[in-house]
Amino acid sequence: MVPGADLAHGKFRHTNTDAGLVQIIQKGIPGTAMPPHNLPDFRAMTIVAFLRSMAEKQGSGVVVPGDAAKGKAIFEGKGNCGICHRVGASGSRVGPDLSEIGATRRAAEIDRSLTEPDAEVLPQNRYVRAVGKDGVAIVGRLLNQDGFTVQLIDSKERLLSLNRAELKQFEFLEKSPMPAYKDRLTPEERADLVSYLVSLKGIARQ
Repeated sequence: MVPGADLAHGKFRHTNTDAGLVQIIQKGIPGTAMPPHNLPDFRAMTIVAFLRSMAEKQGSGVVVPGDAAKGKAIFEGKGNCGICHRVGASGSRVGPDLSEIGATRRAAEIDRSLTEPDAEVLPQNRYVRAVGKDGVAIVGRLLNQDGFTVQLIDSKERLLSLNRAELKQFEFLEKSPMPAYKDRLTPEERADLVSYLVSLKGIARQ
């Protein structure tokens, strides 16, 4: 649809970030054959994930540096990733489920999320702050919303549905709650962790 783009190999002319691709899918590209599509963020991200998956298959011969077995040990130990994330049947639901992250995200993107978690927060991973008319504030990861309600999961893994009419404030948080691992892990440890995460392409639940 757009000259210079090679979707099968993950080459995009106007942007290479997931957020940028979502914007293109939803708003189109003026002056080109790419029209806008009235899709919610989640459906647009599904398309982006499919495009990334195609590129991953095309480059399946690329070897990711690092030791996946050591990376798993870091994930479960020093990285303490399970307090927020889930892989298969283990871990927390507070943060995004990582069971299939290797099928939707490239190694470079995963590494950037580890070192610069605020650089790009995917739409489905946005955190929000809601304040009720009683003054009680709730912070959690947004799951869904419409004109009347907001559904989120809070730090205690509670699934909450909030009535918009009962809120006096509702806002998206700009920063990710995920800590940066640039100084928490050595480059070798980070390479091992990335190798493990890239290997996660769908794990059967026990």
